[in-house]
Parts: sequence; C-alpha cells; structure tokens
Amino acid sequence: MTPDQQDKRLVSLFLCGDVMTGRGIDQVLPHPAPPGIHEPYVRDARDYVALAEERNGPIRKPVGFGDIWGDALAALEQAAPDVRIINLETSITTSEQWWPDKGIHYRMHPENAACLTAARISCCAMANNHVLDWGYPGLSQTLSTLRRLGIATSGMGENLEEAQQPALLSVGAGRRVVVFSCGDVSSGIPPSWAAGRDRPGVDLLPDLSPATVRHLGKRVADLKREGDVVIASIHWGENWGYTVPRAQRDFAHALIDEAGVDVVHGHSSHHPRGVEVHHGRLILHGCGDFLNDYEGILGHEDYRSELTLMYLASVDPADGRLASLRMLPMQLRQLRPHRASRRDAEWLCGVLDREARRLAPQTRVELEDDGPLLLQWG
Repeated sequence: MTPDQQDKRLVSLFLCGDVMTGRGIDQVLPHPAPPGIHEPYVRDARDYVALAEERNGPIRKPVGFGDIWGDALAALEQAAPDVRIINLETSITTSEQWWPDKGIHYRMHPENAACLTAARISCCAMANNHVLDWGYPGLSQTLSTLRRLGIATSGMGENLEEAQQPALLSVGAGRRVVVFSCGDVSSGIPPSWAAGRDRPGVDLLPDLSPATVRHLGKRVADLKREGDVVIASIHWGENWGYTVPRAQRDFAHALIDEAGVDVVHGHSSHHPRGVEVHHGRLILHGCGDFLNDYEGILGHEDYRSELTLMYLASVDPADGRLASLRMLPMQLRQLRPHRASRRDAEWLCGVLDREARRLAPQTRVELEDDGPLLLQWG
C-alpha cells in the first residue's frame, strides 16, 4: 500500500480542549449578549476584555467570526481533518435565567454562534459544567441554535435519552466517527444538572466504576459497526495539576479494553496534561483550554495555561488504532490563538514529554523542525 493509499484509509481528527466563547469573548464578537454577569467580584463581562487589553494591548472590535480562531483557522484548513470536535463550554442563549447556585456563568449570543461555522466545527461535546449556566431555557436555545447551524451535539438534551445520544459523523466510504460526550462531577458539574427521564440536562456519569464502563460499553455495542471510530469525550478532573488520578486512568483504560472506545478525549484542565497510547488507542487525559477570556487573570502562572494545543490525530478505522498524533502549539493572546514561539513550543514539548514518560516510559514527545509536537510510542 502506498503512503497516499494509507492516508486515505485513515480517519483524521481535530480535537481540542475547552472552547469558552462566552463572557469576554462574546463581548468582542459582532453581536454581544448583555454584559451583566453574576460573579462575586465581576458584574460586567467587558471587564475581562479590559484585563486582556491591559495585558497584551488593545483589541480591535468587533472581532470577526473567523478571526476569533486566530492562527488556528489557517492551520485547520491546511490539516483538513475529516472531523473537527470541540468541548463547547458555554450556553448559546439570550436567556436571563442564570443558575443561582453557580459563581460563574458563560453565555454567547446566538448570532455569535457563527464563529463555530467559521471554523467548520463538526461536533460539540456538551456534557460540561457551563452549558446550563443560563438555565433550562438556555439549554433549549443552545441546542436549537446548533441544530440550525448544522453542528452535531452529544452529551446534552431535553431528557436523558436525548442527552445520551451520540453524534454520528459521516467521513465517507461508509465510515463514521461516533462521539459520546459524558461528564464527571470532578469537573464541577452540579449533580442536579444530570439529565433525567423527563428532565433536561447533561449525560453525567454516576461514577467511574466497572458497572459504568459496562453500561457505556452496551451503548457503544448497540451502535458501533465496522469502520466506525468511537470517541468518548469526557469532562473530568480538576483545573490545575499534571497528576492523572488512578480512577480516571483506570476508567480510560477500561473504556478501550472493555467498552469498544477507540479514542478518549479528556478535558476540563486549564492546561494540557499527559498523552497516553493504551493498547494502540489514544488517550488525551486533559487537553487544556483552547479559547477563553482568562488573559490577564493572575494565578497558577507555572502551568503556562496560555499555551494550548491543536491535537491532530490519524486513526485506522479498521481497528481503532492510532496511526499518528501531531500537536500544534498555540499561545492565547488578545483573546485568540497565535502560533507559539519556538521557545514556548520547546517548553511545552518538555512538559508533555515528561508527563508522557510518567504514564508510559516508552512514550516520547518530540518537537519537529517546523513547529508541531509529534507523539512517539512503542
């Protein structure tokens, strides 16, 4: 088989961490929602824009729908992945029914959701701790907006059955990418957000037990067919720190070994965590934030959370095994991603290489001459 034939046989994926287009980012887009928010210390979402400008200079507003993706947009066009999957961590709504027991509320005006189509996003994983920030009306408007735009969703619905429906993404030749989106309380999802038989909400995992693996495995088995690549997109874990809890790692391994999952797409951490290849399948334990309005907020500087990654994976649909993983380093500046400098890419490479070796000693992360990081495993 020639290299060209091999490439055509593979399914290519773009994966990233949290895309938080609400609050400050919404305010610089062409159709901002009312800026009032209900945080203990900040009452106006435009304050987050001011912090970013104080840190890195004025932001010319409005920012175009494509421009908010910065250098990532051209990188996506060049990579041309078969599917583009994000964790969308915001409500898309004009609802004013903010959730009273939460300290932070993200929303993006529905007319600003065009930023998602500008990046040709295929699927939004929705089981996270911000999608219900503006109540059940916000949930309904979020889903209707994404449906209108033709963007698939998984992990949230008007009831449990809908919340548990995976996204089915056709990639040609009878092949599909199947995306299950689930959340864990360790990420800050309120237990009351769990979808019920007659209650809207998210697909919240009851725990990380073998019984939960078996339940997910049945859901996978009911749908998976030859040529499918199955992704479990999971919002879990704390915001800071590199240690992967044993329970999460065991759960990810079991999803691959017992539940028929080919890729575990983990997110919630504000910075990238270790990458692992388990029995030939990819596990991203924590992808870091990809778009946020945290610029200028002090704290946890040692983690360099402004450095983020575009994960470009190629998977063989015949057996779900990872063929390659390239990671493009980006730096969040002026509320959008920019290509990271060589020095910053080297720093990120060193961190990811260290963490990959901790998870599996034979794994390496190397910096290529043209800037991407390449995962090597044995």
